[in-house]
Amino acid sequence: MKSKEIRVIYGKEIAAMTRRLLEDYDMASKIEDKNAKIALKPNLVIAATPDTGATTHMEIITEVIEYLHDNGFKNISILEGSWVGDDTERAFRVNGYHSVAKKYGVSLFDLKKDRYVRKSAGGIDMEISQKVLETDYLINLPVMKGHCQTNMTCAMKNLKGILSDRSKRLFHQKGLMLPIAALNAVYSPSVTIVDSICGDLDFEEGGNPVETGRMMIGEDSVLIDTYCASLMGFDISDVEYIPLGEEMGAGCADLEKAKIIELNKPENSKVAIPQHYARRLSNLTYPKSACSCCYANLIHALKRMEDEGELYVLNGERIAIGQGWRGKSMEIGVGACCSGAKNKVVKCPPSAGDILEMLRNL
Repeated sequence: MKSKEIRVIYGKEIAAMTRRLLEDYDMASKIEDKNAKIALKPNLVIAATPDTGATTHMEIITEVIEYLHDNGFKNISILEGSWVGDDTERAFRVNGYHSVAKKYGVSLFDLKKDRYVRKSAGGIDMEISQKVLETDYLINLPVMKGHCQTNMTCAMKNLKGILSDRSKRLFHQKGLMLPIAALNAVYSPSVTIVDSICGDLDFEEGGNPVETGRMMIGEDSVLIDTYCASLMGFDISDVEYIPLGEEMGAGCADLEKAKIIELNKPENSKVAIPQHYARRLSNLTYPKSACSCCYANLIHALKRMEDEGELYVLNGERIAIGQGWRGKSMEIGVGACCSGAKNKVVKCPPSAGDILEMLRNL
């Protein structure tokens, strides 16, 4: 049974914070075999640097590797698969992963290029990376941040990167919530280290980082997400995959059962919460099984138009987006799936700039 302890640390010295979490948790004692296949799964959903609030800080990655080396573990790899529409290799390059892999002698693997094993739970079929399933000890390294479709993303949703692109698309067709819960019922990481240094509390792909200066470590992904939801001002009913995950046996969603261990106290007691841009602007959209990349770019474009007082051009018309619009007609559509729209940008995925140009020409 997974521990219900969640260790939390505050500060600005990311490497030192990481080391203290690892030592207090005593990770080395949890890995029985010095030759165990250990994998680090960061959040590289997009080719963006951590200061944008989108991706895992490199200081956490390197400190985890150094800790493992110091304790005699050498069989280490870094595994990730970016979201549909972006290139994992580009994300590796932008964040310096190739040089880190060379410096520390660890392998770097793009899960988009892997073979997959079919799994199923709760009526949801999925294809999971074979390399992940062959790993003895997987360290999940998500960023606590907002999401335009699920309100937040952290431990549970970060596992979406271990799926094939085909399964990622299927998850969106199924509405994300139940599929994410099912994924966590099928596969559970050994431990999760949350990067809550400066996550974007509204958008998954960053751009509006909020300094929270916090990290945490724990074993139960569902309980960690329950705790993180509370920090962001959400009830678990606002993030449906959390209670669904508990129902499917993926973990505990009862925060009263968590043992929160604060290793120090925050210098600033001010609580940072989302501004809910995405929730508000989503009222201008008509999504049907929309992928995150496409939908997030639409929300970004709408936020730009709102800031510049241009939303009036929509004239009350909602913008169609998503796989459910294939073969159908609509007034305004975004993405290749909405090729039947009168006013459209047909790319997969279109950038926020592409969408802005189309909307401004209405």
